[in-house]
Parts: sequence; structure tokens; C-alpha cells
Amino acid sequence: MSSPWIVVGAGVVVMVVLLFVALGAYRGRSPAPDGAPVPPALPLPSAIAAPSAPTPVSASSPAPVLPGLSGRASGLPPSAVAGSRSPSGSPSVGPTGAPTVTRSPSRAPQGRPALSGRYRVVQSFDGGFIGEVSIVNGSAESRGWTVVLEFSGGRLVTTWVEGVPQGTVRQSGSGFTYVSGVDVRPGGSVSLRFHLEQTSSTPRVCTVDGVRCSGF
Repeated sequence: MSSPWIVVGAGVVVMVVLLFVALGAYRGRSPAPDGAPVPPALPLPSAIAAPSAPTPVSASSPAPVLPGLSGRASGLPPSAVAGSRSPSGSPSVGPTGAPTVTRSPSRAPQGRPALSGRYRVVQSFDGGFIGEVSIVNGSAESRGWTVVLEFSGGRLVTTWVEGVPQGTVRQSGSGFTYVSGVDVRPGGSVSLRFHLEQTSSTPRVCTVDGVRCSGF
């Protein structure tokens, strides 16, 4: 009868001892003192930002190089200039693909003066004659003109221009210089007439703007 009570008592003693051990261990874990540094909390793995990849720097593409140009070229080649003409005279093709034409300055045909003069005798009579210089403008623009006439002696009576305002006359020895009072239109003509006495009807000098007259 005493054996079961001995086992029960031993078990109670063991449980009491374990209870005291547990209480002692609980009291030994005191809270952290005031002012002690608190270790920082570790960030969650999902909150750590991944390093961003560096943005690639795009190098500026070089300007397109036109054919026939070097790095030191200062202008376009003749074939790239708009309005240039080919040797055959046909219009060239500009940068946009449309044919372009450049007009050259107007001038008289090659080998032909802009102004030309032709001398003739209109009427002869005793002691004198009436002469004429016909001025023709072969250029593409209106022009003024100057006629120089010289004879072997003689006397100038008068000068006049048919159908246009009169110019100015300067006598010099046996001749005179006439400066036009109106321009001759492109492709047009004008006639200077004069009355001379006591001289031959063939002039020694006849020029229009320095170019020798024809007809004598």
C-alpha cells in the first residue's frame, strides 16, 4: 500500500523542482535597459531595389556625306548646284529632282558688238550732202549710244534723229560727236542724220560706241 504513494510523492517533488527551475529562467530574462541601441531592422528582400542598368548614351550619327565631297570641301560639286547647265545646254536636275534652268546675263551674240552702225548718203546736192548713220541694238537690253564722225574739212549745218528725242552735239575740228538723248530698245534701230557742206561725202572716221561703221 505504501509503494504507490512513494511514486506519487516522488513525481510531485520532481514537478515542483521543474517549476522552480522554470521560474528562475523566466526571471533571468530582463528587458533591455533604457538608452540601449536598438539593432536596425533588416529590410525585406523584396524591398531592396535592384541596381538600375546605365542608360546607354547614343552617339550622334554623322551627317550624311554627299558624293564627291571630302572633309575639307567648302561647297557643293558643280553637279549638285541647282540651276547649272550641262555642256549641251540642257537644264540640269537639281537636288529635288526637278529640272532647273539658270538664265545667263543678256548680251550680244559672240563676235558681234552690242551696237552697230551703217553709214550712207541720203541725198547729194551742189555744195553739200545729207548723210545718215543707222544704229542697230543687237543686245537684249536697251542701250544709249555715241556716234563720232570726221571729214576732210567742211562745215556742219545741223544734225537730227528721226522720230525720237534729240541728243547733244559737240563739234571738234572737221567732225562732230553726237550723244544719244534716248536709248535704243533691244533689237531696235534709230537713224542719226546730218547736213554737211563743202566736204566730201566719205568720212575719215565713223564709229558707234567705238565700233567702226559699215557702208563706206
